[in-house]
Amino acid sequence: MKDKFYITTTIPYANAFPHIGFALEIVQADILARWNRMNGKDVFFLTGTDEHGVKNFQTAKKEGLDVQDFVDRNSSGFRELTRVLNISNDDFIRTTDKEKHWPGVLALWNILKANGDIYKKKYTGNYCSGCERFVTDKDLVEGKCLDHPNLEIHQIEEENYFFKLSKYSDQIKDLIVKDELKITPVHWKNGFLALIKDGLQDVSFSRHKSVLPWGIPVPEDDEQVMYVWCDALTNYLTGVGYPGEKYKKYWPADLHVVGKDMLRFHAGIWPGMLLSAGLPLPKEIPVHGFLTVDGKKMSKSLGNVVSPLDLAKKYSSDAIRYSLARGFVFGQDGDFSESVLVERHNNELADKLGNLVARVGGLIEKNGIEKVENNLIKKLDKEKIGNLIGGFEFDKALNEIFKFIDDCNFYVQNKKPWETKDKGVLFELKESILEVANLLLPFIPESAQKIVDQFNSESIVKGEILFKKIE
Repeated sequence: MKDKFYITTTIPYANAFPHIGFALEIVQADILARWNRMNGKDVFFLTGTDEHGVKNFQTAKKEGLDVQDFVDRNSSGFRELTRVLNISNDDFIRTTDKEKHWPGVLALWNILKANGDIYKKKYTGNYCSGCERFVTDKDLVEGKCLDHPNLEIHQIEEENYFFKLSKYSDQIKDLIVKDELKITPVHWKNGFLALIKDGLQDVSFSRHKSVLPWGIPVPEDDEQVMYVWCDALTNYLTGVGYPGEKYKKYWPADLHVVGKDMLRFHAGIWPGMLLSAGLPLPKEIPVHGFLTVDGKKMSKSLGNVVSPLDLAKKYSSDAIRYSLARGFVFGQDGDFSESVLVERHNNELADKLGNLVARVGGLIEKNGIEKVENNLIKKLDKEKIGNLIGGFEFDKALNEIFKFIDDCNFYVQNKKPWETKDKGVLFELKESILEVANLLLPFIPESAQKIVDQFNSESIVKGEILFKKIE
């Protein structure tokens, strides 16, 4: 029986089409999903969209659209993103799905309430519509949210249901310290522990229908709808069949891949809910940084968003995927540049990899191959590359792969098989290129598969140009 591997992305708000920041997250998750499938694991990879909440409701009203039509349109943009970036997700969860999602959310709510962890109280607080959450004064700088500085903070007074997160604060802290709930890279673990040093506070779990009529109704209370936490976070369970028995095949999640602004919810509120319900916690939360433009965070509110759907009209999925995997250190912010995307495609994919494949394919077509001991491939450290991929160090893994591609190109120049007609050298190169292609399958799946097919063929030929130069 195969080992299971369950990986998720966050589910972004369907209040607009996707931007390149989420493309980074979904590509990184896809690399890990593909890598684990290649290594024989039974992988389930989930993504989707978060479609309830104040932000979606208000934006739909501004655009004069029915809310369901509005989220249908925007959710389709995220589904399209999975297609144009060649993402291998096994399912796409929508929080408006009354058949797949709602039953699990209602079941979890009822369990938390039965365990005495949901209660009702009046509350006055600062509310950030960008974060869709109440924020404390210490979360604000000069009265503004750091993540949404262009949005006004509203004072809201309501009677809502709350979840007793404080009850689980010490337990969550202890699990994170011991890496039983692992947060990587370690600086995000330390940062989160510093954030919760004074303890986690109870969180608002519902909104009054007069404020938000759009959402999953609270059981046995016609005046309230569920707030984002119980609704959206529960997707990780409902996406694999909760509350039926089917979810147990994949739960707990092996990896929740999240952006740094999502960490407090996935490492704080979500574990608290699971502890209350007596369910196993996810094993690890890898945290990626933000993409920036000229050093500023990309966001809809700042108006500096790069659309991956627009990029995909100009460049191949592999060119975009390669740029996102190659150009950023996992867990840190990085500056996205279209010109760098083009430069990497031309200089690395086309000049180094593409030329090697074409050149060796053409030489084998003319001269054939003869099996010999492969000394060239000894320069390739597959174990090191595998460890780098498993440790989310995609940039370093690609560095190692392309160092070996450089070795292969040097080998061609040094051995001159076009003069010597040395079939053994061509065998070494053929086998080495196949290893490279297999290692690149998680990163540039379409092009890598073409190389695998070309060099596994009984009759190897030069083949088509893999990476046409971008002018």
